[in-house]
Amino acid sequence: MTQEMILRLEAAVAMLLQGMIGIFVVLGIIALIVLAMGKMGSKKKR
Repeated sequence: MTQEMILRLEAAVAMLLQGMIGIFVVLGIIALIVLAMGKMGSKKKR
């Protein structure tokens, strides 16, 4: 592998990791919203 190919591969892996981190952050935020809405809904029923 040439030096240029290695640099491009490193850049691609960095972009992939950033995307995966972003997905997990969004999933975590959605999970927190769902939990909060569930707790609010259970209080209203009582």
